[in-house]
Amino acid sequence: MENKNSLKVFIETYGCTFNQADSQIIAGLLAENNVEIVDNIEDSQVTIINTCYVKNPTENKVSNKIKKLQETYPDKKIVVSGCMVEIDPEKLDKIAPDSSWIGPHKLNRSLDVVNRTLNGEVVRETGFSKDPKVGVSKLRFDPLVHIIQICEGCLGVCTYCCTRFARGSLHSYPTDEIVKEADKAIKEGCVEIQLTAQDTAAFGKDGHEKLSSLIDNVSSLNGNFKVRIGMMHPKNVLYDLDNLINSFQSEKVYKFLHLPVQSGSDKVLKDMRRGHSVEKFKIIVKRFKEKIPNITIATDIIVGYPTESDDDFQKTVDLLNEIKPNLIHISKYKPRKGTTSSNLDEIPNKIMKKRSKYLTDIKTHITEKENNQLLNTIQEVLIVEMGIKSGLIGKTDSYIPVVVENVNLGDFVKVRITKTTGTYLKGEKIE
Repeated sequence: MENKNSLKVFIETYGCTFNQADSQIIAGLLAENNVEIVDNIEDSQVTIINTCYVKNPTENKVSNKIKKLQETYPDKKIVVSGCMVEIDPEKLDKIAPDSSWIGPHKLNRSLDVVNRTLNGEVVRETGFSKDPKVGVSKLRFDPLVHIIQICEGCLGVCTYCCTRFARGSLHSYPTDEIVKEADKAIKEGCVEIQLTAQDTAAFGKDGHEKLSSLIDNVSSLNGNFKVRIGMMHPKNVLYDLDNLINSFQSEKVYKFLHLPVQSGSDKVLKDMRRGHSVEKFKIIVKRFKEKIPNITIATDIIVGYPTESDDDFQKTVDLLNEIKPNLIHISKYKPRKGTTSSNLDEIPNKIMKKRSKYLTDIKTHITEKENNQLLNTIQEVLIVEMGIKSGLIGKTDSYIPVVVENVNLGDFVKVRITKTTGTYLKGEKIE
């Protein structure tokens, strides 16, 4: 029964799966202390904006949202959480001087911050800690999908990345605690377990554990579910390549490998301080495809890094045409606050746009051709979410979205693929 006198909080989240999990931890902590998490700003007394700061467009989006929120709802209290708090406190203080803050490492202070903010205080909890984010209360925003943060921070020194300033150095969580949380979620009805991190392949490199062992432990749990593994840095995959490939062969693990290469030029990769070569990236992809032919390869490309010449760009084009990744995330380079590369001269915008458009056309051609090969095939899909317009959305074993009618959330169903596009498939359930 709803308590009409309870404190009401609205949470809006930007960014990656890891940030979504942070919001679920905040919501879980508040909910277990009789705070009501509401679905819209209008019903809330306090609004939490959980920010992402990885890219310039996202920075602009969250900044504009915070400004608009203050203009539209001047009487509502605002708490800002997420990466912006640690990366750019000067800007945040300027655009929202009366807001309270919860840094990414201070989630356990959320209740205190919210209560004191409601009482008119400006409370700012920042700084680093090693408080665990596994085995804590979480309020799932999707009852069928459970996100588990397996570690925080990274081992990278990438010249363009500001996220590491907010997340810090690598801190892995114990395998047994992660497995315990996954088991509990499965018993509560979850059909998809997402293992997430800034770099899942770095898991355990600050101790004696390995990602492959963690995957094996989670995928061997009882129940009918799938496991999705988050982004892996190529340089850390190589340390445990054979075991990781074996782990991905479990029928409970999605055949989905997110492996950001960022550039097809070794010179640019060195300038970025990525710590891997193009050849090593190709070896990883080749080895995975040899053992798992249907695996979806997703990669990220930064277009127009300051030292990227026409020749460097052509090498990226050649790499994509050779590897033909199923998913390609393209980002135009923009300097981020505090990064090494922000001191470099930027490539002219006209060149940047031309290169981005060229890669986008390649991406469209590759993904349409790859998906078209699935036309009329039979796929087993896990139904995980409502469609935007109609039907429900399932994921194939290779984590490709399929729109299906007349099915139920949480079902594993066999479908015939009847239509393909560059971004999703359509299928009919086979009775």
